[in-house]
Amino acid sequence: MEITAATAAQLRITAEEFELIKQKLGRTPNFTELCAFSGMWSEHCSYKNSIKWLKTLPRDGKKMLVKAGDENAGLMDIGDGYGVVFKIESHNHPSAIEPFQGAATGVGGINRDIFTMGARPIASLNSLRFGNLADPKTQHLLAGVVHGIGHYGNCFGVPTVGGEIYFENCYHTNPLVNAMSVGILKNGDTISATAEGEGNPVFFVGSATGKDGIGGASFASAEITADSAEDLPAVQVGDPFQEKKLLEACLEVIQTGVVVGMQDMGAAGIICSTAEMSAKGNAGMNIYLDKVPARQKDMKAWELLLSESQERMLLVVKKGQEAAVLKIFDKWDLPCRHIGDVTNDGMLNFYMNGTLEAELPAHELVLGGGAPQYERAYKEPAYLKKINAFDADSVAVPADLKAIAEKLVQLPNIASKRWVYEQYDSMVGAGNTSTNAPSDAAVVIAKPTNKALALTTDCNSRYVYADPYKGAMIAVAEAARNIVCSGGEPLGVTNCLNFGNPYDPEVYYQFVHSIKGMGDACTKFGTPVTGGNVSFYNQSPDGPVYPTPTIGMVGLLDSIADKMTMDFKEAGDIIYLVGESRNDINSSEYLHKIVGQEFSPAPYFNLDEEFNMQQCIALLIKNKLIASAHDISEGGQFVCLVESGFNRSLGFNITEQEAIRKDAYWFGEAQGRVIVSVKPSQQHSFLDFIKKQQIAFSLLGEVAENDIVINKENWGNITGWKNKYDDAITILLKGQENEQALSSI
Repeated sequence: MEITAATAAQLRITAEEFELIKQKLGRTPNFTELCAFSGMWSEHCSYKNSIKWLKTLPRDGKKMLVKAGDENAGLMDIGDGYGVVFKIESHNHPSAIEPFQGAATGVGGINRDIFTMGARPIASLNSLRFGNLADPKTQHLLAGVVHGIGHYGNCFGVPTVGGEIYFENCYHTNPLVNAMSVGILKNGDTISATAEGEGNPVFFVGSATGKDGIGGASFASAEITADSAEDLPAVQVGDPFQEKKLLEACLEVIQTGVVVGMQDMGAAGIICSTAEMSAKGNAGMNIYLDKVPARQKDMKAWELLLSESQERMLLVVKKGQEAAVLKIFDKWDLPCRHIGDVTNDGMLNFYMNGTLEAELPAHELVLGGGAPQYERAYKEPAYLKKINAFDADSVAVPADLKAIAEKLVQLPNIASKRWVYEQYDSMVGAGNTSTNAPSDAAVVIAKPTNKALALTTDCNSRYVYADPYKGAMIAVAEAARNIVCSGGEPLGVTNCLNFGNPYDPEVYYQFVHSIKGMGDACTKFGTPVTGGNVSFYNQSPDGPVYPTPTIGMVGLLDSIADKMTMDFKEAGDIIYLVGESRNDINSSEYLHKIVGQEFSPAPYFNLDEEFNMQQCIALLIKNKLIASAHDISEGGQFVCLVESGFNRSLGFNITEQEAIRKDAYWFGEAQGRVIVSVKPSQQHSFLDFIKKQQIAFSLLGEVAENDIVINKENWGNITGWKNKYDDAITILLKGQENEQALSSI
């Protein structure tokens, strides 16, 4: 067939890029070659519209063991000869079309990124966004995504230990499904995603290749439309039991010392793994596609190259050591085929039944090589004028604060996510310490060391919408705050940057300013960005989603004995606020969901104040001067207090002190605040210490046996509030369907 710019356009390659491809090859590509460029130069693989800004993020740190972006995931030193491997990625578009498989394969893919480096995954987290929970479509997507995450993670045998979930109208058509995985490896056992050594054999291992997922990378680089359901074949199909076998086989084969390099076949499949491994090692490959195990007959070369069938790896092995590899994969009953060899000319030659189907320079295909890089135009979004025009004085302070509080604790963004997390196995592996002793971050034992890891995913996208720069800083600060409040020291960040169409100048403004805010905050907290994922085109005909730069952060506890929990311990303990309440209701759940004000600025935030406050909390925990710590976030001070009381059914007695509006005092979401409880015997030491820190603090009241007393008015017992909080989402879901039926979708 004749290959023209029109052919390229059908593969989402622009006319300019088509000319660039011809220039790089010195000829017109054939269809198979054009398909390869389509996958590799897609937004999903090349980061062509984001890489210039990503390079501005802080990427160096004293505990980093590999350079940011050099491998499939970040790797940082945790001491005792071990490292932590972690990464977060999106599976948004597949989940919008087929929520169960979209979410399940997202979990599978991110775990492969961890064990392809030689690490054993020990924990999974997620960050999810959906539309209005009362909408039947949202309920369908939620049920499918949660079931998919639970099914794959539970069967694979890695605990889901934490995450977040929000419901906003802008995610109605295009939900966000971000999956994070964390693993542990012994320093020195790392396997690189590289190909080198002329004549070294290339092995395909894992599940056979089918037609599922073909064009998935390109599909993820386009907007969701009414016709997107026709792209269902671009959604992969996962098998967690096959992945469990692949995990064990890969970790076992690494120990033989015969593996030169290894990479999972994720986005863009075989063409991606062969190109990236070859380019990294300044090598090439001869690949014989007819040797690739296939599930379907008569698959064409381009289909084999672009298939994103799950549970597959590409291995480069030392020549002469093939038998050791074959033996291990035979033991685990997994396909293992010698499909090619490493060359030293930088070319990828793909053969099919003796015919050369494609001849491509590896370097020209990849990010950092020949893939194009763009910097798009951007301008301040018009809606920011509405946000900046907001006047809090136009909102009357409600007379019945208790009635507002009752509504607040039942909002889906605040209420217990029990319906969700009960479908996840959080205890497999016996490393999760947070089930009965909750902390602001999940705390997981870093076996086989005596250390522990604090793990969190965070982003309030409404804050980012209101102020992309400040909102992104808040996302980093909240992640660090959660780790510090759990007794950990923040180590590093992986990010999942979810935005709309980068060709929209207002969307690109959100992206650029979010990157700037993230970079400034990460620099302040000393948390380098080790890697992550950019997901553009999260958009429907109704417009883009909120800008959602999700932060996955890992922190370190030298001992599990350093862990701090969020729950009040006993009646009579004294409650303090560390930080300062502000006369601020901006972008709060109260203002947005109860008052109904969509446009308001981001809440109060000062980076230096936040950092100093967190340093103070860390020292209070280290010196064992507090009994609990819980940061103030969505829902404000009242929600923070009741959440602190839920675990042990303890109430509190609080009297207002600040001369600010009452709704701001109780429900405002000004940042930089933590509620702590102090034993009476420690009160003098606590006060003596914190006064020296020059940090704002105030006495709130004390922990009570059961009742909640506000300004001497009894608001009922903590059990009643907990029931409202725990049951709100289940009751909402039962409004249209039976809970059991939802769980079985």
